[in-house]
Amino acid sequence: MRIGELSKRTGVSPRSLRYYEEQGLLTSSRSDAGQRHFSGTAVQRVLLIRQLFDAGMSSRVIATVLPCVDVPGDLGVAEETFTAMMRERDRIDADIAHLVETREALDVLIRANSRHRAELSTAPEAVAQAT
Repeated sequence: MRIGELSKRTGVSPRSLRYYEEQGLLTSSRSDAGQRHFSGTAVQRVLLIRQLFDAGMSSRVIATVLPCVDVPGDLGVAEETFTAMMRERDRIDADIAHLVETREALDVLIRANSRHRAELSTAPEAVAQAT
């Protein structure tokens, strides 16, 4: 199938499909006119690539995971894939911890601002301005 058809079937833009191909995540053959042609299995592969991107993986990490799909019976490939996925999970855990710390710091500032606003609203000048 041509790139437009693959795009239609997967909901992934032709530009993204070309990017996947540039990154070695997806392959196609070329017609004599230079048009890309994808096999029928490309639909499932693109959907898997989307899932992996949605899970927060980079194209570099996805490239290390996909061989597990391509060569499912190879223990070495499965081990490399497992290691790559665990590294990604650790990275995500670190990102979450950082976000929690950032949210807690923001909560401290919000509480301080709330107190400050309350003090300002009860100050004699604020009461006088309100009347």
